[in-house]
Amino acid sequence: MPIRCLIVDDNRSFLEAARVLLEREGLTVADVATTGDEALRKAETLRPDVVLVDVSLGEESGFDLVRRLVDDPGNEAVIVLISTLAETDIADLIAESPAAGFLAKADLSASAILRIVDGRLR
Repeated sequence: MPIRCLIVDDNRSFLEAARVLLEREGLTVADVATTGDEALRKAETLRPDVVLVDVSLGEESGFDLVRRLVDDPGNEAVIVLISTLAETDIADLIAESPAAGFLAKADLSASAILRIVDGRLR
């Protein structure tokens, strides 16, 4: 069964590009969201396997959204942070986050997501 993703980012052009890339590589993008509240609603309804969360959602913090997703007792998705920022620039915040992993947007791929998911399930 294909992995179902929810992508959360405030940049609509990135959302479309990421959807095309990941679907071409065999993942199913169940939906996208541009705000934290929208992401929480869609995660609850769709129950994706993976939620990709941009660390910066306009005026919202992706790190805060990750905590809200993890605190949802019905959420079993693997949460992966994404960003245009280098991992070294936000390493402390990533380390403090309950997210399963981090991917730079430039490195986003189905195989990179699967490595994080596989590592989480072991």
